Amino acid sequence: MTHPSARADETRKTWKAVLETYHEDRSTPVTPEYWSDKDTWSRDRIEAVQNEKIAAVAPFLYENSAFYRRRFDKLGVAPTDLKDGDSLIANWPIVTKQEMMEDATEHPPYGTYTTCSDEDWADRGWMLFSSSGSTGVPRVFRYTHFDRQYWEQANARALYSGGLRQGDSAIPMVGFGPHVFAWGVQYTLAKMGLPVVPGGGVDGHARASFIDRFKPTVLVCTPSYALYLGRVMQDMGMDPAATSIKWMVTGGEPFSGVSGTLERLQDLWAAKAVEFYGCTEASPHCGGYSCPEYQEGDEPFIHFMEDIQLWETVDADTLSPVADGERGLTVCTNLNSESSAQLRFLVGDYTRLSREPCACGRNHVRGLGCMTGRSDDLINLRGIKFFPVQIEEAVRAVPGTGDEFQIRLTTQDDGLDVMRVLVEHESDVADRVAKEIRSRCEIRCAVEVVTPNTLPKSEMKAKRVFDERNK
Repeated sequence: MTHPSARADETRKTWKAVLETYHEDRSTPVTPEYWSDKDTWSRDRIEAVQNEKIAAVAPFLYENSAFYRRRFDKLGVAPTDLKDGDSLIANWPIVTKQEMMEDATEHPPYGTYTTCSDEDWADRGWMLFSSSGSTGVPRVFRYTHFDRQYWEQANARALYSGGLRQGDSAIPMVGFGPHVFAWGVQYTLAKMGLPVVPGGGVDGHARASFIDRFKPTVLVCTPSYALYLGRVMQDMGMDPAATSIKWMVTGGEPFSGVSGTLERLQDLWAAKAVEFYGCTEASPHCGGYSCPEYQEGDEPFIHFMEDIQLWETVDADTLSPVADGERGLTVCTNLNSESSAQLRFLVGDYTRLSREPCACGRNHVRGLGCMTGRSDDLINLRGIKFFPVQIEEAVRAVPGTGDEFQIRLTTQDDGLDVMRVLVEHESDVADRVAKEIRSRCEIRCAVEVVTPNTLPKSEMKAKRVFDERNK
């Protein structure tokens, strides 16, 4: 990107001034219950701040991002047309991952959805992350160290809401690759002054020994890895439920909205699992998080941090907004970044929104049922559509099944597409698992039972779907 114009400089200064107006540089909570007084803002205050930020970020994106300038011009929309949440939704169509993939392919390696010039990157410094690549080519995103300060505060609000306090210590069990979840938590733990036991770069046996020796109180990992590590400890003669672990900060995979998985996690460790939800593109820090009340009702839920993002849900087919209470796909407008502010990015996880006040004292919108599958993951088998989380719920419904499973999709010689599900169990439970799958997905499939602890595990997102069908 070439040196910015005077108008680009002007809109950047305006946008950064708005960000700095609401920025807090704190390392301790404002009260014993809340990290920030923003946590208890009224709906009117939240929406007023959202509107102020939208009015400032739209001109900034137009003047500083070639991707956004082309899109504004193609749509015939002026930046001044986007002045609040309602006008944003009315005038700005959803931005999809496909659009970003095409932009990154045409303008390698970073694409043009950034808002920083070469001079800006050199001045601010930067961090490089990429999408997990659930579908398509992983997209890379650079964030400045200006942004990092904002991550720290957003993540601190989420972690404090989830229960972490002075005296806790954490063990992040991740590889610290280009995945934003682990890095964001690491920076934030340092900001909060919480000790960290480094758990990267070693195997499960070493991590189990670290827990036994150093007594951390918080696990930071994916839900599937927390299950795996608990089984490793059991094989070593240790009881995960008897360890020092009190909290599990988990991200990267749905779990609290998947029937049976949350219970399995918490029973195994005798600890509370809390959500840490976001995405590299538009919510690199925590966007969705747990509060003390999130498991107290008929279904779990997460809060969305609305003073720094605008969250909405849309219909999976039409991408039109759906009413609160209706199931839809998550869409995020990032109002908390210099280098990667985004307008209406389709994150694509299913949830139902509620703006009713929470018993925890927060008025920020909630996602009821948490996350119940990502639209990208939808499986279409012979015209029948279902999600991997439905298979997971079926597997969890049969007592004694292992923590891992696999979905294998292949094409027979006669051209028929079929599915085979691999599960771990000490007994032949194939018929029982097949029945549970049929009751949830309305499809018949083969089930293969394998010896416990034979399916591969991963410290990052578990790979459970293998589509080998003829294209």
